[in-house]
Amino acid sequence: MRPTAAQRLLAGVLSAMLVSSTMLVPARAAQAKSAKFELVAFDSSPFPYAGQPPGQDKPFYDVEQDGRRGHTSPRGGVYWEDATYSDRRVLLHIPRGFNPALPAVMIVYLHGNMANLAGVVHRHQQVPRQVSASGLNAVLVAPQFAVNALDSSAGRFYEAGQFRGFVEEAGVRLARLHGHSRARAAIENLPVIIVAYSGGYAPAAWAAHHGGIGDRLRGIILLDALYAELDKFAAWIEGHHSAIFFSAYSRSSRDENVALQTLLAERRIDFQSTLPQRLGPGRVVFLATAEEVLHGEFVTKAWVDDPLRDVLARIPGYPRTPPPKARKR
Repeated sequence: MRPTAAQRLLAGVLSAMLVSSTMLVPARAAQAKSAKFELVAFDSSPFPYAGQPPGQDKPFYDVEQDGRRGHTSPRGGVYWEDATYSDRRVLLHIPRGFNPALPAVMIVYLHGNMANLAGVVHRHQQVPRQVSASGLNAVLVAPQFAVNALDSSAGRFYEAGQFRGFVEEAGVRLARLHGHSRARAAIENLPVIIVAYSGGYAPAAWAAHHGGIGDRLRGIILLDALYAELDKFAAWIEGHHSAIFFSAYSRSSRDENVALQTLLAERRIDFQSTLPQRLGPGRVVFLATAEEVLHGEFVTKAWVDDPLRDVLARIPGYPRTPPPKARKR
């Protein structure tokens, strides 16, 4: 179903509000002269988490031994709180040339299983480099979930409104990392696009379901990351006609992607199965990759090398272009 006239008008008003807020920032002074990177502990990080996951009949920590608490993962067995679920750090990255005086977006990257921020997200998957290379006027935020574990738990993102607190803290810390005081308001109010890989589907689904940021969430990009929570993704797509939904997949998550397409067809929601040149508002896209594509390498090699760079480069409206040079008189 296409957006109504009222929905298109609202989207235009929101975009105008975003542009008007960034116009208050001096364009030349605000542009990042060099890339900035930081691993910093957050107060609103997904972990530590000590609640009871939705739909479960037991608390998250269901094992205790020698004074240690542990969580039983369906695939990985028992993981201990101190080693696996206590890292509060978040990766922050501001590309060279990022300009908060222009329309911009915050990319929230949700990693999969057996991952850590420094070794996997930064060095192996090269997520910061791919964001920079995309040309999107974007900043990157990547929280740590279970450390090097076969576990897709969403932690505190299970809780209603918690994702909003995380995004708000991310804005404050990114503004501090950027360093230009007059850019603070623009950075703290950036729209958000979630990118999830593999087990990142769980925090993505709960953030979309009741994360609390409403229409500030402008898109969800799944990189071989649709393994469950299909009802939550379908409901979000149905309720956000002006947002972007993109799911690329290998044979690993093919069945779930086909099932979500069936759900959308039943609800008469249009989608396409080819990659468009421009992945603009209102697009719902499913992209099947070749049989030989490996799930474990999907962030670095899928339908193309550097697939994250490729998909972000197709999003219109946020070009990272330098401000025009002043004319000499």
